[in-house]
Amino acid sequence: MRLLQFTTVKLSLCLICGILIGYYLRPSLPLSLALTLASLILLGAVFVNYPKLPTFLFTLFAGLLVMAVGILSLTLNESSNFGRHYSQQPLGKNRVYTLKIRDVLKPNSFSNRYVAHVNSMDSLKVSGKILLNIVADSSNRPLMVDDEILTFAKLYPISPPLNPHQFNYKKYLSNIGIEHQVKLGANDYFLKPKVSSTIFGTAYKIRDRIIKSLKKEGFGNEELGVIQALLLGQRNEITPEIDTDYKDAGAYHILALSGLHIGILLGLLHFLLMPLEFLPKGRTIKWVVIVLLLWAFALLAGLSPSILRATSMFSFVAYALYLNRPTSHFNILALSLFFILLLLDPFLLFQVGFQLSYTAVFAIVWIYPLLQKLWNPPYWIIKKGWELVSVSIAAQLGVLPISLYYFHQFPGLFLISSLLILPFLTFILGFGILVIMLSLTNSLPPILVAIYDTVIRWMNSIIGLVAQQESFLFRNISFDAVQLILSYGIIITMVTVLIRASYKRVVTLLICILCLQCYILGIGHLSQNKKSLVIGHIIRNSGLIYRTGQKLTVFTNNPKATTRMANDYAIAQNTKELEHRPIKNSYLIRGKRMVILDSAHTALPLNYDVHTLVLTQSPKVNLERLLDSIVPKIVIADGSNYKSYVDRWKTTCYKKKLPFHYTGENGAFHYSWQ
Repeated sequence: MRLLQFTTVKLSLCLICGILIGYYLRPSLPLSLALTLASLILLGAVFVNYPKLPTFLFTLFAGLLVMAVGILSLTLNESSNFGRHYSQQPLGKNRVYTLKIRDVLKPNSFSNRYVAHVNSMDSLKVSGKILLNIVADSSNRPLMVDDEILTFAKLYPISPPLNPHQFNYKKYLSNIGIEHQVKLGANDYFLKPKVSSTIFGTAYKIRDRIIKSLKKEGFGNEELGVIQALLLGQRNEITPEIDTDYKDAGAYHILALSGLHIGILLGLLHFLLMPLEFLPKGRTIKWVVIVLLLWAFALLAGLSPSILRATSMFSFVAYALYLNRPTSHFNILALSLFFILLLLDPFLLFQVGFQLSYTAVFAIVWIYPLLQKLWNPPYWIIKKGWELVSVSIAAQLGVLPISLYYFHQFPGLFLISSLLILPFLTFILGFGILVIMLSLTNSLPPILVAIYDTVIRWMNSIIGLVAQQESFLFRNISFDAVQLILSYGIIITMVTVLIRASYKRVVTLLICILCLQCYILGIGHLSQNKKSLVIGHIIRNSGLIYRTGQKLTVFTNNPKATTRMANDYAIAQNTKELEHRPIKNSYLIRGKRMVILDSAHTALPLNYDVHTLVLTQSPKVNLERLLDSIVPKIVIADGSNYKSYVDRWKTTCYKKKLPFHYTGENGAFHYSWQ
């Protein structure tokens, strides 16, 4: 089956290209609008004046128009292009803000975190979203979706990552329309007593009521956390151990309420509602009921972004089942991707959940039928097992490059996890929905609580057993954007060869494999001669990363504190060896002396030749007097120092007109040479 024979697939690809162009080039709104109008006029002129134009040329002009629409869609969604957006106003001082809670995030050790809409700024009506941090205080109840607060505060931009190759939370928030944050104390805001309700607030209240009801039923803590994740998309109460087990076993998609669960629910409803087909216009009634129930479950699960995406997608899949035409599946999926989701929110394209959901579903629809043709088992039980294996292989093949690119690990036993859990997931979800309904009506029998609690405990135990097989978990895999593209090239050409082998297709597949091998060998060869030194930012600790070739040496007195920074750097730089050594007070770099002063070593010889002075562990030193004696070229303070000390040192260096680098503000300090 040729994917590009479907018009909606071609249009979706053109739209994606337009969104990517708009994302990386960031054209102005007038330019984007002009491109769209010019493309529309061009297509109209061609259609009117040249009605017999070859199909491929008409398709080309239509594709250009859709690309221009993609650019315009992204430009329109840029916050800087909204006249009423709060960022269009001066943000350098405290203002009176009215904030409406849109989403409740997982709290950290210090504060409760929320996504809030900015309704007003002083007396001015504005729009936009911010990250709201409120210091955790037992005297105040946590805020809920739809709550509105008044506060006199100052907005701050989201900080970029301070260490190299660290997860870019600033970029992640920017892709969902959040550019600023505010931090409030427990008494720095006023909660408005009367507020307007939204569907998101209603969904949150329903979910909160369900969670409170389930907590009264006697489920175990670990089991209750998994139940909330499975049925309500609420992963805040999953224990770290359970969370790690599901990730290592390759079964984390079971906890992430999204396409898998909506797809299973769709299949269950499709089976249970079959009797409706015997009614007049029963197929239409069945389709309408299924879609309504899917959206009711989405409301039950809190209308999170992943649930909205999945429910939108599978609503179209339900329509494809209603049409009962297998070839319509690609059209339907592309339609949901093209017209509904990306046009409304083009930044979805850059969210990992969106990428994983659609690549998995497209891979299943495309690859699963091919795997079924390879083998047709004669026995029913084997046939069902092979169907399950085929779905798992197809989905994993589709998401594998993306998973390696973002998460840098591959669970080798994902098939085992799927075979042990997925056959029973329909029962677990169906039973769970029944448990919720009975719990809400205060009619849940204790025997059902005991049964469901035992089932979830068994599932956790099975996942934990699979996760313990460390030799089958491949971690810290270096995988960059070029490898991502080449890997998908290999997968796509391999599937086309399976569909119909030909000389050109086999040669294309071999070329893609050869390109990937050459790239991997090339970056390995180039890394042999690379050297670099990084002074990282670690709160209350110090760490230096020295890279030579494919070996990484971490200089630190607390290896545990530098683990995350060192692993991120090692993966991104494709290094093969990692070792830890204690920090010394002096290093020679390219013939220039770098001296590290800490709380135990504060004195230096007079006129000592120092190029770089690094201050760690808050040394009690008179920096002005020291600078008069050694005259370094730059002073660096890392994250182990008291902020008051750093401010004093910064002032001293400013007076001396000497460059000062604080890792807490400027990020890690890099030395590099070839």
